[in-house]
Amino acid sequence: MYKVLVVFLCTCFIAVSAQELNCEIKVNSDRVTSANQQIFKTLETSLNEFVNKTKWTNLTLKQNERVECSMFINVSEFNANSFTATIQVQASRPVYNSLYSTPTFNFNDKDFSFRYVEFENLFFNPNSFDSNLVSVLAYYVYVILGIDADTYSSKGGTNYFEQAEAIVTVAQTGGYKGWSQSDGFQNRYFLVNDLLSNTFDPIRESMFQYHVNGLDIMADNLKSGKDAIKESLMNLNEIHNVRPNAFLTRVFFDTKSDEIVSVFSGGPNVTIADLVDNLNRISPLNSSKWTNIKF
Repeated sequence: MYKVLVVFLCTCFIAVSAQELNCEIKVNSDRVTSANQQIFKTLETSLNEFVNKTKWTNLTLKQNERVECSMFINVSEFNANSFTATIQVQASRPVYNSLYSTPTFNFNDKDFSFRYVEFENLFFNPNSFDSNLVSVLAYYVYVILGIDADTYSSKGGTNYFEQAEAIVTVAQTGGYKGWSQSDGFQNRYFLVNDLLSNTFDPIRESMFQYHVNGLDIMADNLKSGKDAIKESLMNLNEIHNVRPNAFLTRVFFDTKSDEIVSVFSGGPNVTIADLVDNLNRISPLNSSKWTNIKF
């Protein structure tokens, strides 16, 4: 009886304490040949534990409700505990009544440098800047959570984006690149700034319509789902008319372009001539992909 009780209590604890993300983090150090490779393995383990075991929200989620995501850190330089790297961040979410997972975020951050001492504890304090490594990962955690929430409810991720914005404000005191509007126009500052800007509401609304009214109903009504996805993409004209070739538009199509081609390259038939023209207008960088929409 005692063993049964222990197992029951442990099971309950696991269910209650499960965190928000199921994130796989990889650290690649192939370009660094002069360092002991063990530190990169330790870093990888520490980052996986930090992201997956930290409680980022007040939500209590089951294991199968955690957001699927990945972070690929490619280290190019290492010297005296200082790292120069890039970080590729990706996320996905399940499609209702389907075994398919749809990509929700795909972004390559090239301004990623940090210090890390092997075996040091990683802890996120939202009120202070203690580590660029911690701040960058925490920032992308909240961006991932925000975008995921946007795919389930209209502008549902606002609170998460505001937390990411707060990280930007605090991190600017650290002097690392990528947190300031003076560091270019495709960085962490502008990503969350645009996500919270009313100017880009059509992108966030399109994310909701694309997923909830589009992908999530395709198992029951394929044509209605495709029509809703088409409408969500046509609505992006609102952004193009104000901010052609906007950064956030490019992030959207970096994530969704391959899937869009797949959705509209099979039955049932929907009118695509106007869609392809629109896609070529608002995302000309993907014009070679749009030519593959043949149906």
